[in-house]
Amino acid sequence: MLTRILMSALIAGLFAGSLVAAVQSFTTTPLIIEAEHYEGGGEVETASIDASLILAHMAGAPGHHASEGAEAWAPEDGLERTIYTSIATIGTGVGFALVLLSVMVLSGAEITAKTGLAWGAAAFVATGLAPALGLSPELPGSAAAALEARQLWWAGTALATALALWLMLRVSSPLAIAIGVALIVAPHLIGAPHPSEYTSQVPGELSGHFASASLVAQALCWALVGSIAGFVWQRQASGSQAA
Repeated sequence: MLTRILMSALIAGLFAGSLVAAVQSFTTTPLIIEAEHYEGGGEVETASIDASLILAHMAGAPGHHASEGAEAWAPEDGLERTIYTSIATIGTGVGFALVLLSVMVLSGAEITAKTGLAWGAAAFVATGLAPALGLSPELPGSAAAALEARQLWWAGTALATALALWLMLRVSSPLAIAIGVALIVAPHLIGAPHPSEYTSQVPGELSGHFASASLVAQALCWALVGSIAGFVWQRQASGSQAA
């Protein structure tokens, strides 16, 4: 079972991560590079451009800020940046697939390309769409609250939304649905942490474009990972039965 999960996750992460990395190369990456021109000093915290930022916006979590520690290492533009972006995206895809397959196995769900796509969509809602309502994906130079507070709120929102979807879609009793709705709403009633002043160095048009492009890339990654992992799992099951 473990070998099957690992094999399916590795194949799904490799193919999905490579495809999404190609999409990123002409969507989110150029926006990150452009935003670096506006990144600088001052009292506004700014996000650094490195592999952690790539992983963060792919996973939906807030990224590292350069002002919160030593200056982060960054790959050179061109081939080096493309390679590191691709490696980070493929690694994220493998992680997504491992999470999806593990939860599906533990829940006893049928694992196919179709169900994998459905679970991937639910995972995107929990880790990307719901947290983005309070904390949109950030570019270098964007104003932001303290990293720890943002990460804590993101984690709480993702977990609450995931549990809510589980209750509403898997349990589906009136009480479970009511609890699920409350869990979805609760993090947004608490409110995401934001800076005292929205003094961003990045133009609003650039930030808006990045937020939408980042969410699309994340949705694509979850969808591809879920469907490919389910397809590979199903093919392995067919091969085992044939043998």
